[in-house]
Amino acid sequence: METALGILDHLAVDGHLLRLFVTVYEEGSVSAAARRLDMAQSAVSHALNRLRRLVGDPLFVKSGRRIVATQHAERLVPQARAIMDGLKALTAGNGFDPAQARLSWTVAANDFQRDLLLPRLYARVAARVADFRLQIVPSGRPTSEMLREARCDLLISPAPPEGLDIIQKRLFDDRYVCVFDGAHRASPGTAADFLAGRHLTVVHPSADPLNFDKALEGLGIRRDVVVSVANFSGLAPFLRGTDLMACVPGRLHALELADFQAAPLPPTCWPRPRPARTPCACTWPGTCAPSTTRPRPGCAGSWRPWRGRWPRTAKRQSHPAPRTPPPPGGRRCWRLARRNRWRSAGSLP
Repeated sequence: METALGILDHLAVDGHLLRLFVTVYEEGSVSAAARRLDMAQSAVSHALNRLRRLVGDPLFVKSGRRIVATQHAERLVPQARAIMDGLKALTAGNGFDPAQARLSWTVAANDFQRDLLLPRLYARVAARVADFRLQIVPSGRPTSEMLREARCDLLISPAPPEGLDIIQKRLFDDRYVCVFDGAHRASPGTAADFLAGRHLTVVHPSADPLNFDKALEGLGIRRDVVVSVANFSGLAPFLRGTDLMACVPGRLHALELADFQAAPLPPTCWPRPRPARTPCACTWPGTCAPSTTRPRPGCAGSWRPWRGRWPRTAKRQSHPAPRTPPPPGGRRCWRLARRNRWRSAGSLP
């Protein structure tokens, strides 16, 4: 390929052209190379002519029913094979050997997710790699910028941020339970008992309440919250020896508050069970740049209206009677007879 100045451009040679050249050399025939490459013979001939113009040599000449490589082509074949091997090594990437891997992760999580998941994560990864360094930072109210700015490699939260360049994976769903000191108060069996008691809750340092409290507020349900702590680990000292109640995820009760009694939340406190559930999702940066196109119709998160064609309605087909000679009485009588047949068949209104 020549540029505007008439100079041959060496960058026009690509891996496909080199593979075609080597295949023709090995087969000794354009038609055999086309069958091996699953290409049309005309396409192989066209690409070979393009390569001839680029290198300035015929490369192959006819010899009987076969083609023979020129001296210049004989010198080019080892170079082409070396370049193809280099391209293959460039795209192959390095294999991952866990026994020799040295990993350093920064995970953003609050105390509940940290104590529930990360100790087991560290134990499983550290047992399989040569060296594993884990740094845990509080997630607070997570934002997508924490991942985009590389402030953390992984984010675990019940309210993960959203973005086209962010990947999410739901880990589990949990249900809230009511935790209290059984030696100082009875189980709240009804909604009236639940709302009449004094409550303890968690408000993160970012002044963001729990999703559970937000859901209750949205339903118009108000509890008598007398103590607020910054994290779940601060609940136990206030529960012990008092009549306070705290609503926490069920897995947290089994993990850190097993010394306290737990009771299911009274179902009459809300019209649907959704507020009593809490998800937990794992979020990390995607490998692709944010897409500038809208989601396809039918995909998750799609909002663009469908603009396809509606199926064409079947047109009303008339089935006229075969053309017959005019009956006695002339052509006008024949037309009236044919119209009456259409009406009787329902083809006309």
